[in-house]
Amino acid sequence: MLIALASDHAGFNLKEKIKRHLSDKGHEVKDLGPSSGDRCDYPDYGFAVAKAVAGGEASFGVLVCGSGIGMCMVANRVKGVRAAVLRDSFDAEMSRRHNDANVACFGERWAGPGNATELLDLFLTTEFEGGRHEARVRKIDL
Repeated sequence: MLIALASDHAGFNLKEKIKRHLSDKGHEVKDLGPSSGDRCDYPDYGFAVAKAVAGGEASFGVLVCGSGIGMCMVANRVKGVRAAVLRDSFDAEMSRRHNDANVACFGERWAGPGNATELLDLFLTTEFEGGRHEARVRKIDL
C-alpha cells in the first residue's frame, strides 16, 4: 500500500521513525518532506499529503507536527480527506470503522514512536464498516 507521509519541524523525528516502520512493514512510503528538522510551516506539508490522498496518489496519509492538531486542521480543508488525530486505540479504530478516516495525524510532543506506530498499524488494518455510517461520511464531502 502507498502511504503519503509528511511533518513539520516539530514532528520530523517521529516522521522519520514512522517512515522506517512503514517500510519495514512492506508499505511504499512517499515522503513529502521536510528533509530536515529545520523550521518550516506545517500547512505546506499538510496540504501536500492531503492532496496526494484526495487525488488517489496514496491510499492513506500520515501527518506529524507538535500536537497533531494543526496538521489535522489543514488536511481536513481538502475535499475527500477525513483526517483524525490519533491519541489512543479507540481513536485509531473508530476513526476508521465509523468515519472512514484516510489520514492519521500524530503529535510528536505527546506520542512516542512505539505508541504512534502501534496506533498507525491499528488504523491501517481497521476496515470501514459502511452501512449506516456510509451516508454520514458522504455528507462530509458535500
